[in-house]
Amino acid sequence: ALELVRQYDIVADCSDNVPTRYLVNDACVLAGKPLVSGSALRLEGQLVVYNYQGGPCYRCLFPKPPPPETVTNCADGGVLGVVPGIMGCIQALEVLKIASGMGSSFSRFMLMFDAREGRFRNIKLRPKKPDCAVCGENPSVTCLQDYEAFCGSSATDKCRTLHLLSSKDRVSVEEYKKLLDEQVPHVLLDVRPQVEVDICRLGHAVHIPLAKLEEKDEECLKYLEKRICEEKQRTNGQMSFPLYVVCKLGNDSQKAVRILQELPVKEFGSLLAKDIKGGLMAWASKIDPTFPQY
Repeated sequence: ALELVRQYDIVADCSDNVPTRYLVNDACVLAGKPLVSGSALRLEGQLVVYNYQGGPCYRCLFPKPPPPETVTNCADGGVLGVVPGIMGCIQALEVLKIASGMGSSFSRFMLMFDAREGRFRNIKLRPKKPDCAVCGENPSVTCLQDYEAFCGSSATDKCRTLHLLSSKDRVSVEEYKKLLDEQVPHVLLDVRPQVEVDICRLGHAVHIPLAKLEEKDEECLKYLEKRICEEKQRTNGQMSFPLYVVCKLGNDSQKAVRILQELPVKEFGSLLAKDIKGGLMAWASKIDPTFPQY
């Protein structure tokens, strides 16, 4: 990567994963090249020019990578196709301005685009860090490294597979289908955003978005408690009531199970929360081929 970057005057980064962003940043700093970095997710876009005319690099702003489970890429979270087009045009504009000697507008500011509101705004960035690991006065990063190991995630823009739970806290779609066929009392919780639920859903599922669980939304938790109590009436004093969680791919459902495992026993009783591996896309490919895939 470093030899490739050295062949060019300016680099434009359009990648959609954290390891690649660190790799491209470090290569640009080591090669002395400006980096025009753009990103887009859902209805929002961002643009920054790093390592240009004394401005900060990517590591100056983000010395440590975020936990992998907190990162959403376009494959997981979706993006409105027009948004990357808009950000790409602005990236091209900044490349031309730098190449022509006009300079960049975003070496010390981050451009943020909100497509929903149709609004652009600039956010002033922190200055270059003297102790930055790659562009600082005494850098510790003097060559490219294993960025997948550094970030704890894969350098891919495709859908990620998280492993947050042990095998005892997960079931396959085949196991869940058997449970349905045997009419075992339980609650199925769908934690996808409303826009995805509007596309397709399993009819018997309770819908509470993951964001509401993370906020400990009182109204949503009371609704979940009510549904659990209703289903419990079908059991014969079962101590641990099964609660299965599903999402699109089996990532957000694992996060939800972690939250559910911490709910107070006083209100919810003893819950046996498990996620469904592979989510609804696994259900569509292995159980019901007529179920929509998106």
